[in-house]
Amino acid sequence: MPGDRLTLQDRQQIAAGLRGELTYAAIGRRIGRPTSTVTREVMRNGGPRRYHAEAADRAATRHARQRKTIAPTPSPGRAQLGGRDPLLVDEADARSMELMIQAGLPQMMARVLAALFTTDSGSLTSAELVERLHVSPASISKAVGYLETQALIKRERDPRSRAERYVIDDDVAFQSIVAGARAQTQIAEACKVAARKLGTTTPAGARLENTSQFLLHVIDDLVRSAEHWHKIYPAHPRKASEADG
Repeated sequence: MPGDRLTLQDRQQIAAGLRGELTYAAIGRRIGRPTSTVTREVMRNGGPRRYHAEAADRAATRHARQRKTIAPTPSPGRAQLGGRDPLLVDEADARSMELMIQAGLPQMMARVLAALFTTDSGSLTSAELVERLHVSPASISKAVGYLETQALIKRERDPRSRAERYVIDDDVAFQSIVAGARAQTQIAEACKVAARKLGTTTPAGARLENTSQFLLHVIDDLVRSAEHWHKIYPAHPRKASEADG
């Protein structure tokens, strides 16, 4: 197993893996490193589309020299880890983020959402997210705005301070499905209106009408199923000790 620090050869392998559209996990296996190590390396150096091995290696060398002259500080965001091993949390973050990106969520939005998912409180301030993810406040603000429109998170005022907290509810999956269903219903209704205007007997009109009916039926089934399972797996499930008692 290589040392803690990535070598230029490691970074060249990472760059090659990104060009080959490999997942972070696959790249990590190729160079014998945890997925979280690869994820942090890529995100610190421009992301998957702008990552360059040589530039990343020069930046790492500069940072290493700077650390020798600066007193060490606690790792960012560790107060929110509930005493867990930071490496385990990083692994969970990286894997969750990778899957979210593959599902279509933009990179920064996925990083913020993954951080909230792996925090026991389910909430973090902008400053805490900046510290934990090593990004700018503007990046956090943009990601939060997007996640709010998708009903994935919400804002709350911290009663102990004037800081605004970004919160992920326990029933975020249910809320996201319902929000998505509303958006899809609007699309279905728009297709229906367009079909009537073009004439449902024309090829274009028939296509639009069929699309509308398909969406409406699927949405109805999806919402019914979500409501059913939401009752079985409520937003605030009992703790294991309570269930056993």
